[in-house]
Amino acid sequence: MDNKPKHPNMTEKPDSETLASTIIEIPINPSGHRQELDRNFNLLSICSLAITTGNTWIALGGSVAVAIYNGGPPGVLYEFIAVSIFYWLVAASIAELASAMPSSGGVYHWASITAGRYGRVCGWFAGYWNFLAWIFGLAATAQIVGAQTVSMYAAFHPLLPMLESVGGFLIVTGVFITIVVCASMPDVHAPDGFVWRDWQNSTGYSSNGFVFLLGMLNGAFAVGTPDVVSHLAEEIPRPSKNIPLAILAQFIIGFISSFAYLISLFYSISDLTTILESRYLFPLASIYGQATGSASGTVGLLILAFLPNLIACTGCYITASRVFWTLARDNATPFAGTFGRVNTRFRNPFNAILFCGVIATLLGCIYLGSSTAFNAFVGSFVVLSSLSYLAAILPHLLRRRSGIEPGWFWMRGAVGFVVNGVACLYIIVFVVIFCFPFSMPVSAATMNYASLMTGGLSLFVAVFWVWRKGTYEGPKYVALDTEILAADAK
Repeated sequence: MDNKPKHPNMTEKPDSETLASTIIEIPINPSGHRQELDRNFNLLSICSLAITTGNTWIALGGSVAVAIYNGGPPGVLYEFIAVSIFYWLVAASIAELASAMPSSGGVYHWASITAGRYGRVCGWFAGYWNFLAWIFGLAATAQIVGAQTVSMYAAFHPLLPMLESVGGFLIVTGVFITIVVCASMPDVHAPDGFVWRDWQNSTGYSSNGFVFLLGMLNGAFAVGTPDVVSHLAEEIPRPSKNIPLAILAQFIIGFISSFAYLISLFYSISDLTTILESRYLFPLASIYGQATGSASGTVGLLILAFLPNLIACTGCYITASRVFWTLARDNATPFAGTFGRVNTRFRNPFNAILFCGVIATLLGCIYLGSSTAFNAFVGSFVVLSSLSYLAAILPHLLRRRSGIEPGWFWMRGAVGFVVNGVACLYIIVFVVIFCFPFSMPVSAATMNYASLMTGGLSLFVAVFWVWRKGTYEGPKYVALDTEILAADAK
């Protein structure tokens, strides 16, 4: 007898009797699966994970020497404001779906439900786009802090909530100290015009408007992770409420700290040419050098960025492994029985974690051979993650925001339609813009390979879909008012 859960009709809400007859093991969570992971995180630790893995001010600092080409300091500041506004709308759209369907699958689960009869294929692509985006984000972070994080994660898993709380503390105190140092130590500060008004187009493009839009990519790399905490929905009590609150904390703290950081950073610059021609692997060191006037001060500020990055790498591992694990438990991956299993000793999807570590290590090997090839992979993070968000939000909008029961956070009336609509329009337009070359003229080393990587990987996912669609199960919809739902899963 086949004891696997059957698929309720994705276009209508299943009743409790139907679910009780199709799902054998209880308690279950809103993913339709039995609860296997411990709910070790609390609101503080999940907010800390969101802030740490979001890593906004550090991500901006790491790319600031490149971002300056798109309009100089004023361009970086105003582009950051613009992209943040759009991502607030994306984050709000993500938050209400996470509140209504709190599942570790995140956009993979939501796209499967919101797309109705097309949910299986839509969720399939959303899941793999999201997983690939996070694995590339992981590789980019691991490039900085080293591949040892996998072993650290396995050894310190019981301490993860505490570790993420420490990471949140380091993020907040680190940016505060850096702002104070950059604002107070320079003997001479940059003039107001340099920071706020003097537009400098060094990209080779003739249209300043297009340069502004293209420059928003730098901010998107920093703020474009609104789904990160949604993948911990099965490891925190009351996720319908706590996940939206964590997303709110991530974006409020991330924006305020990052904007203040950029201002203090730009006022500390005394020689922009030296920074653009920096011999350092991380040109941010040159800015810190001008701010502090000493090598020891530079190293001290770099350490303040390095320590949170170390913990952020753990957060990336958590996120990537949870996405892959949820795909595997629905039979969407090779060796699904192995990767979809929760380790009874460590109480986590250990096999999925190791797999993500192997993939990140292989990408690191590519970096050793060719940094251009490595950047081609990790440079597609924003496009892939944006497409996964679109796959969940757009069907929700096209179905007139119906078919699912609202959670704790829900945008009512016209507000929801406007927010979802603008978020989708932003993603559609900027997925195209973010595929343009970063500067002109173009060479093999400076080409933007995001479109090539996204198209090639999507073709691979499509071929894999044709192969596995017969045995692929897909997520199930479980409304939050279903009686057999675990009490702490709502």
